[in-house]
Amino acid sequence: MKEQNIRILSLLLAGLLVLTLFAGCSKKKASEPAATIQVENVAPTGKLEGCGLYVKAVENLPEDFIFGMDASQVPSLEASGVKYYDFDGAEQDVFKILAQNGVNYIRVRVWNDPFDSQGRGYGGGNCNADTALEIGQRATKYGMKLLVDFHYSDFWADPGKQMVPKAWKDMDLDTKADALETYTRETLQKLKQAGVDVGMVQVGNETNGAMCGENTWPAIVKLMSAGSKAIREVYPEALVAVHFASPDESGYRAYANALRDNGLDYDVFGSSYYPYWHGNLQNLTKVLKQIRLNFGKQVMVMETSYAWTGEDFDFSGNTISDDSSVDKPYPYTPQGQVNNLRDVTQAVVDAGGIGVCYWEGTWITVGGASKAENQKLWQQYGSGWASSYAGEYDPEDAGKWFGGCAVDNQAFFDAKGHVMEGLMAFNLIRYGNETELTMESTEEVQLRVTVGDAFTLPETVNGIMIDGSRQAVPVVWDKDPAELVDPGTYTINGEAAGLPAKLTLIIENVNLLGNPSFEDGVDAPWVLENLGGCEEVHLEEKTGDSRTGDWHYHFWSPDADKVEFTLEQTPADLETGTYDFTIHIMGGDCGAYEVYAYAEVDGEIVDTAPMEITAWNEWHSGTVSGIEYQAGQTLTLGIYVKAPAAGAWGKIDDASLSIR
Repeated sequence: MKEQNIRILSLLLAGLLVLTLFAGCSKKKASEPAATIQVENVAPTGKLEGCGLYVKAVENLPEDFIFGMDASQVPSLEASGVKYYDFDGAEQDVFKILAQNGVNYIRVRVWNDPFDSQGRGYGGGNCNADTALEIGQRATKYGMKLLVDFHYSDFWADPGKQMVPKAWKDMDLDTKADALETYTRETLQKLKQAGVDVGMVQVGNETNGAMCGENTWPAIVKLMSAGSKAIREVYPEALVAVHFASPDESGYRAYANALRDNGLDYDVFGSSYYPYWHGNLQNLTKVLKQIRLNFGKQVMVMETSYAWTGEDFDFSGNTISDDSSVDKPYPYTPQGQVNNLRDVTQAVVDAGGIGVCYWEGTWITVGGASKAENQKLWQQYGSGWASSYAGEYDPEDAGKWFGGCAVDNQAFFDAKGHVMEGLMAFNLIRYGNETELTMESTEEVQLRVTVGDAFTLPETVNGIMIDGSRQAVPVVWDKDPAELVDPGTYTINGEAAGLPAKLTLIIENVNLLGNPSFEDGVDAPWVLENLGGCEEVHLEEKTGDSRTGDWHYHFWSPDADKVEFTLEQTPADLETGTYDFTIHIMGGDCGAYEVYAYAEVDGEIVDTAPMEITAWNEWHSGTVSGIEYQAGQTLTLGIYVKAPAAGAWGKIDDASLSIR
């Protein structure tokens, strides 16, 4: 019996030794050193000569300032046949070209599973962890750091869409947080083992009140915290960043409070800034500085871009064109594109920020001779913004509007892949390149008048100099204003200093509302009914938040289910006729909102017009048309707003009532 026990003990010890050796081998394998990527020193060391663009050096620019470029689309473009060429006309790795011109960070979006059940890509570069690995290795090779942008979605995430990945769809919050942490950790470990130099990681993309299917801040921050934990473990030296769109003082303050109150561990508060929609640079500086000073976080612009032409190159249409009804602070020229980048950089530096990242400056056309030819490439390689296969995941947007590149006119490469002078700006911003000042275009003019009013066209327009300054120059118009008397919008062309000029004339009917744009600075004759007990719903004097003028109506609530109100007026002494009523709104973070313009006759609603709330400075109108009115009736016009989410906010401006 004793001998048997000894044999059993010996077998157990032998087994334990084998297990110990196996565990030791496994541990050794898990802790194998990461691969080393041989880095080429290609970054410019001084001022680039020979550039014809005017670039004023940014004042007080830190040496370690981040000049980033989102280049997520590159692998899919190259698979589609796109090639990139340097300033000598030689084919070159685009990441080397970027590094040579002063870009020091490459940003890449990461989607969980951008493929359908048959393995066909959704488009937008089909950007998953493998894409991040390829781009990260190429960026590291040329001395640039990687900025990993986790969307925590299977496709595009932005303020209007924060969809949960397919694999996480039925998970409760705790399970989803665990899955997100594991996914973040495994993706970053893959990058680290490959030797990728990761400098910053985003937990979410433009998460304005929602992320990964969640729309309450405790839930959002729980998920963000899971991602932050994984980042700290794998890349402890990397900065953890959050990212929001539409810089608004009250909105950003609410986000930062929510992150702090729910205990998120992060370093960088990032903002998108597109000058077409996001207001002036003074507001950007003010909002970012507020976050830095009041919350102790580093700040930067995560996304910006600007068009160098109004032309489209891939038969798919662009977000921004010559006909786009957006703010246009710079001409759509290479110089205008550079001036935008320079001025955004100065605004961020003035806020004490750490960097600016340009969005998809390498995304150009795939080069086909027709839309049908391009469509095959977009579908096969995911090189358009969305393929038809994305319809299974995003049926209301990608499923209907799939197509090519909407920003090929905002890249730093032409349609053939040749680098343009504008890319030099990332380096020239440090040193300046002040050439002879010349005029490159004229500032478009808008004139708004009322039917029956006498008016004259302006005798001068602003000529736009290459440094962005303006000079008044005489102009000759091609139309006689006496011929234009009917309501409508008219385009009038002209010539100024040998350059084309353009004036948009808007002739409006008489506005029968009192205080239609709130410029009187008082409520009357508007009447507010605060149905939900909203904390802030009142007149506000703030030019940057107004559609026109200085005043508007403002609402905001830190608490859920408080924003519900009507704002209306009842004009007197109207004559019998058919009327049209319009009012405008902008805002955000409203959750499942309900907003509409309405008309009441004798206390009964006769018609409504639903309205949208999307983002800061994105104004949407509601028009109730064809209101039949008999003299002596009571006609009331107004707007109804219900926005249940905590932190919901918005602005109302520019109402009008006219008779046909």
